[in-house]
Amino acid sequence: MTAWEEWLAAEAASREAAGLTRRLRPRAADDVTIDLAGNDYLGLARDPEVRQTAADAALRWGSSASASRLVTGTLALHEELETALAAYLAQPAALVFSTGYHANLAVVSALADRGTRVLSDAHVHASLVDAVRLSRARLSVVPHSDVDAVRAGLAAAAEAGERALVLVESVYSVLGDAAPLVELATLCEEYDALLVVDEAHAVGVHGPGLVATLGLAGLPHVVVTATLSKALGAQGGAVLGPVALREHLVNRARPFIFDTGLAPAPTAGALAALRAVRSRPGLGALVRERVAALADVLGVVAPAGAVLSVPMSSPQAAVAAQAAALEAGLRVGCFRPPSVPDGISRLRITVTAGVADDDWARAVDVLVALVKEHQ
Repeated sequence: MTAWEEWLAAEAASREAAGLTRRLRPRAADDVTIDLAGNDYLGLARDPEVRQTAADAALRWGSSASASRLVTGTLALHEELETALAAYLAQPAALVFSTGYHANLAVVSALADRGTRVLSDAHVHASLVDAVRLSRARLSVVPHSDVDAVRAGLAAAAEAGERALVLVESVYSVLGDAAPLVELATLCEEYDALLVVDEAHAVGVHGPGLVATLGLAGLPHVVVTATLSKALGAQGGAVLGPVALREHLVNRARPFIFDTGLAPAPTAGALAALRAVRSRPGLGALVRERVAALADVLGVVAPAGAVLSVPMSSPQAAVAAQAAALEAGLRVGCFRPPSVPDGISRLRITVTAGVADDDWARAVDVLVALVKEHQ
């Protein structure tokens, strides 16, 4: 056995002993398991109109954008989607990327450098963490939703003559709580800093997202990133903000410059889903209603978004509960270290409007029983 083989074997054994081994489990297209593990919050990934629009786009445009968007990969579809996204989120401009991960990498790495102080909430997504590493900016991780800590960090940056960037999520994916966006936006305006808000878990569930809902959209010191793969049921990501920011990203963002453009099918699918979200606001309302009711019967705090986290006693208990749910015909996820910022393993239950009422009632019964047994 080579040294690398020995190292890989040791890593695998360590993961297995800690109950942290992750495995790929392919699902079939006709799988009848109730899916409360994915991120299709509004059930639009299988919406007939969304699917048909995506299929038609693939037939018309082909299966790929075929090149970087700075070569021949920018399609009229991209521009149409960017215009529609900007209008819905009440932002001056939008730029679409092949993934939400790329959108976060792009905006931070293109704006921050060694002369920038980045204040990152302790619970932000891995894509924002990696983005800061790519930027090589000075990083300060601030306690979760601690406005006073952000104020102190901005004051220190101002005293040092550094540009400052604050990174948060509008709705956090693990605990499901909302960021204090109004207070943070006020601070960033006071200290001439930029607030970057990842709206991945809010857009669609809360209409155009919390930035727009709170009246912060269009402010020059507030930038939004979003994903097309959750409530919009497609794939891709976007950065939304001032026109000057969009032009800067086109010229400086490596995840945009060196990546093939978003494929036609998900671009058109996201457009169709966006139309559905605007015309059927009851979808988001149903998600919020269901998540509040489920949280109540499970005895946990209701989240601001669609993902409900139920604490478990250990990684092994979380995995066992997940397996029991699958045996009962219900697919749920589980959070385990290092994916959870506080180190507590949890069941991850995605509440969706895409499950029929009868199936949802059955899913709630299953969840109540298995949480009681395994928690």
